[in-house]
Amino acid sequence: MKEIRNQARKRMEGFCRVCPVCDGRVCAGEVPGMGGIGTGNAFRDNILALSECKFQMRVIHDAVEPDTRIEILGIPLEIPVLAAPIGGVSFNMGGKISEEAYIGGKLEGCREKGIIGCTGDGAPDFIHEAGFQAIRALQGHGIPFIKPWEDKELFGKLEGAAAAGAAVVGMDIDAAGLITLKLMGRPVSPKTPEKLKEIISRTPMKFILKGIMTPDQARIAVDVGASAIVVSNHGGRVLDHTPGVARILSGVASVVKGQIVVLADGGVRTGGDVLKMLALGADAVMIGRPFSVAVMGGLKEGVMRFIDQIRSELIQAMILTGSKSVGAVEPSILWMKS
Repeated sequence: MKEIRNQARKRMEGFCRVCPVCDGRVCAGEVPGMGGIGTGNAFRDNILALSECKFQMRVIHDAVEPDTRIEILGIPLEIPVLAAPIGGVSFNMGGKISEEAYIGGKLEGCREKGIIGCTGDGAPDFIHEAGFQAIRALQGHGIPFIKPWEDKELFGKLEGAAAAGAAVVGMDIDAAGLITLKLMGRPVSPKTPEKLKEIISRTPMKFILKGIMTPDQARIAVDVGASAIVVSNHGGRVLDHTPGVARILSGVASVVKGQIVVLADGGVRTGGDVLKMLALGADAVMIGRPFSVAVMGGLKEGVMRFIDQIRSELIQAMILTGSKSVGAVEPSILWMKS
């Protein structure tokens, strides 16, 4: 991973420093790029919120070989991790490799290691086109995320996702205010519950709503027929001064757990962070920027090595907290300040 990160640093020069700790401090305001919007507060709080979650270490138990496998939306996963939908290599990551090579390496590496990657959307069109192409090449093994466009473009892209063979599709509705799209003359917008019902009813695939940050919005997602939500502030890239996901995840999950699949995305850097998110109520997590660094530094091989690292760290954390299975992680493994 050190060699992969060094190579990524060269390829992403001017767009990402590949810092030892990816916490958004030096890249604040760098959107386009890999930073957080404005002051970068929302990006930084994703990291800080997770760091403030502490483990209760327990070593007298029988959790010797933890089970890291889980099934999400009909997709078996070797670890409860999905590679988040980040694209736009040319304007976010430096363009030293092509969009096709980037997304192909990401999805292929994920498949080899028994998880699944998500593809992004945006302007120009080659971002989603490269994603659909990669999913098609892998016989549908990938989850495309479509931005909340106006009807003609939205439904056209949803049809393209189905034609690529995807069984699950997502909408990153948290992209409703993305600066990059506005600058390119391709604005996106929020959706009403009625419009979401219409969209989901016309979509043959299972539907994920990404960008849910409050319990009432989570209830709406259930009501409109979504199959899953992603508790996410879009990596701190759309609205400054939102709380870190780990601060609000348990409150969101508590009102919809068991009614809808709960995914979480924001500041996850290690296998320990994955376990924290599970303890806070997530069924599985998405990881964003670290996967982009892994792809830029080593393509498919970089992705595979990063997944190996996350899996090793997750198993270690599970053993040292007495967690037998990722499907039954207890909130009590976290220390709560009295």
